[in-house]
Amino acid sequence: METQTQTLKKETKISTERMTGAEAVIRCLLAEGVDLIYGYPGGAIMPVYDELYKYRDQLHHVLTRHEQGATHAAQGYARTSGKVGVAIATSGPGATNFVTGIADAQIDSTPMVCITGQVGSHLLGSDAFQETDIIGISTPITKWNHQVTKAEDIPAVLAKAFYVARSGRPGPVLIDITKDAQFGELDFAYSTCKGVRSYKPVPETDLKSLEQAAKLINKAKKPMVVFGQGVILGEAEEELKNFIEKSGTPSAWTILGLSALPTSHPLNVGMVGMHGNYGPNKLTNECDLLLAIGMRFDDRVTGNLETYAKQAKIVHFEIDPAEINKNVKVDVAVMGDVKDTLSQILPMIQSNSHDSWLQEFRDYDAIEYDKVIKEELFPSQEGLSMGEVLRGINKETKGDAVIVSDVGQHQMIACRYAEFNKSKSNITSGGLGTMGFALPAAIGAKMGVPDREVVAIIGDGGYQMTIQELGTIFQTKVPVKIVVLNNDFLGMVRQWQQLFFDKRYASTEMVNPDFIKIAEGYHIKSTRVTKRENLQEAIAEMIASKEPYFLEVCVEKENNVFPMIPTGASVSDIRLE
Repeated sequence: METQTQTLKKETKISTERMTGAEAVIRCLLAEGVDLIYGYPGGAIMPVYDELYKYRDQLHHVLTRHEQGATHAAQGYARTSGKVGVAIATSGPGATNFVTGIADAQIDSTPMVCITGQVGSHLLGSDAFQETDIIGISTPITKWNHQVTKAEDIPAVLAKAFYVARSGRPGPVLIDITKDAQFGELDFAYSTCKGVRSYKPVPETDLKSLEQAAKLINKAKKPMVVFGQGVILGEAEEELKNFIEKSGTPSAWTILGLSALPTSHPLNVGMVGMHGNYGPNKLTNECDLLLAIGMRFDDRVTGNLETYAKQAKIVHFEIDPAEINKNVKVDVAVMGDVKDTLSQILPMIQSNSHDSWLQEFRDYDAIEYDKVIKEELFPSQEGLSMGEVLRGINKETKGDAVIVSDVGQHQMIACRYAEFNKSKSNITSGGLGTMGFALPAAIGAKMGVPDREVVAIIGDGGYQMTIQELGTIFQTKVPVKIVVLNNDFLGMVRQWQQLFFDKRYASTEMVNPDFIKIAEGYHIKSTRVTKRENLQEAIAEMIASKEPYFLEVCVEKENNVFPMIPTGASVSDIRLE
């Protein structure tokens, strides 16, 4: 018996290597399959960068021009590749420059591990040079964070970080590592994390809830699906398609759900929300069953909660228990991974079609086309519209490109008019609405799917918030296509000022630099379009290019994005003008 025990101990012993904490960080990343990270070096993270130099053939580091750019690039990479994005920075201002990207990733459920250096543990709390309490700062905007002060804790903490970031509803994790922990030594051994006590990433699905939901679906006369990014994160695109086709349910999407279902699908009825399509917004308050699949009832989707879908039974397919009844009270909550729950409910529902109900959406489409879409895509005015630029991009990419949009009018136009055949194709800042997101996110998005065309759609305001990332594009030669729709305004704010503040354009008119000269300074091929007859040729040249390309399109200064639901109004009060 004693011999057997000794043999077992020998078989289960984990081999170790003696190394520094800094090297352990790199080895942990490699063990997790990481081959690409974004970051910016500095004093408190220098030991890790020194080890990174030794492993540069295995782990590619992209030097962004600002730490915020590193987080957005990591987000873009995660969103297109489906992997965990990784960003690294030093302490103090390096760490605080991560905050916007971390907050963006948290509200948009993007898996990301951020690693920051920190002053030596003996200096913590002393206001040492570049010391900031990044754990305290980031606690409300991370899924989990932790400060490491001992080298021997690094492997277990980083293993947990990757597990928490990618499991269940994904999100950002921040690990802060003191400088002495990086210099310290440990016997390194790595085991991937399989679970964390008290953390249950995927709730169990109650069979009764599936049966209740199926009963409501089978008897509904006017059902409507609203699907969100949960479908994409759960890789449930095929399950969603099977579900809506069998049930015959018209299906709308949130901006982060866009591309989970091809835009050309006959049951795809468009976008819900503030600048969504006329039909799905109007008919939200006429359906008898609302099926929310992987979405969180954001205020930009619901409008006035007092009037939102009060006539309907509501079924919520959701992985995060915190989202149930948070904003909208539901009749049935189907908890679990949406890929599994849609598969389980499919045999329970009857094959059906709702042709007359679907026709109501199409009738509203016709009204919207005549009053809004036709003029946006085929303008009669002399100046260029944002919509016709998207129409031109669709023509050249045939719906196969990844579109990365910034925040503002151009974002709504891109979401409304871009055509998508594949999932993980619409990359934008949804919940936080971060101007400056698109340029660095496009870098990461292209690196996540190097074989796909990646086009960034940016306004002249947001572009200048992270314009320095042109330097990252120049250094890496990543062939992203950049389209700036320049109206010399902070367009969305100006639209609100026009509609609700009697055209008092307070601090929204932009005096812009020569964007072409700036692009040329980074040796990026560039073109400016001011006339319609030159637009399609310029777009075609951009898409055909195998190198980075900058295209500035000067559009009408005071065009507005419609339809629009004013803040606080009911979704059925959507305006066409």
